[in-house]
Amino acid sequence: MRKAILYGTEVAAIRDTTRVNGEIRSQNVRLIDQNGDHVGIVSLSRALDMASEVELDLVEISSASDPPVTRIMDYGKFKYQESRKAREVRKKQTTGGLKEVKFRPNTDVHDYTFKMKHAREFLEDRCKVKATVVFRGRQLVYQDQGHKLLNKLSEDLADLAQIEKEPVMEGKFLSMILAPLREKQTKSQNAEE
Repeated sequence: MRKAILYGTEVAAIRDTTRVNGEIRSQNVRLIDQNGDHVGIVSLSRALDMASEVELDLVEISSASDPPVTRIMDYGKFKYQESRKAREVRKKQTTGGLKEVKFRPNTDVHDYTFKMKHAREFLEDRCKVKATVVFRGRQLVYQDQGHKLLNKLSEDLADLAQIEKEPVMEGKFLSMILAPLREKQTKSQNAEE
């Protein structure tokens, strides 16, 4: 790998491992033409001549085989299409994450609906939601209210989420984790409605 110097610091230059035109080392190559037809095994100089006749590049597809497989194509267009495919794959990946919504055991109806809407937005963005009920001082006596609150939340969000972790008391916190439904499950539930 080559290294580039950028303002006195070393930065590794990103080098594509695909060999193109004069970078191909083998004397004979298995050639596929620009239409996708298999030409056969030809000499490297003949393959380069055929590529230059149609004003395209000779690209080594598989260097592991003997002789290496090459194809006549527009290398710039090929690299552009590969970058577009990689971008689409990254776009479809779910980064996910864990968002938290906190309640108190005596949370009012308006506050509950406000926080439930936030949880709904998080689930629509394909993030997991950790719903926590925080108890202070003597509120620990009212743990049943916390369980009722979390059960109500899971029922209200049942169309988007499933319970990944049941409500568990950890010190002064009662918490539950909701995970978004898979897309197939969501579509089937919407079809039933």
